[in-house]
Amino acid sequence: MHITTDKTALNIALIHDFLSTTSPWAQGIPLETVQRSIEHSLCFGGFIDGKQIAFARVVTDHATFAYLMDVFVLPDFRGQGHSRHLLEVIQDHPDLQNIRRFILVSSSARGLYEKFGFRSPATPENFMEIHRPDIYR
Repeated sequence: MHITTDKTALNIALIHDFLSTTSPWAQGIPLETVQRSIEHSLCFGGFIDGKQIAFARVVTDHATFAYLMDVFVLPDFRGQGHSRHLLEVIQDHPDLQNIRRFILVSSSARGLYEKFGFRSPATPENFMEIHRPDIYR
C-alpha cells in the first residue's frame, strides 16, 4: 500500500461515503463537513494500484498536540496489515515528532493502537468533553 499526504490525491467521495454510511462515529456526516475537516487536517490516504483503500487524519498544531481520527481501511482490505502500515507512516511523519500529547478516541482496534504506544489516559479525571453524538442526524 502506498500512503500519501497529498490531499489532491484523496477520493473525497469514498471518504465521505465510508464515514457517513459505514463508520459508527460519523453516521450522516455532511459532505461539506468532511471536505472542511480534510482541509484543516494532516491527512493520510492509502492506495493500492491507484485505488484508495484507507484513510486517517490528524488534527494538530504540529508542535505539541495531535488527535488521530477517522481511521479506516475498507472492509475488503482488512486483515492484511494495512492499518499497521498506516499507523507506522503517521507516527513517522516529520510534523508529528516530539508531540507532547497524541490522542485518539476508539471503540475498536485497541490492541492495534496499543502496539503504537496509545494507552488509556493516566488521569482520565482531567479530561473533559462536549460530545454531540447525534449532531449529523
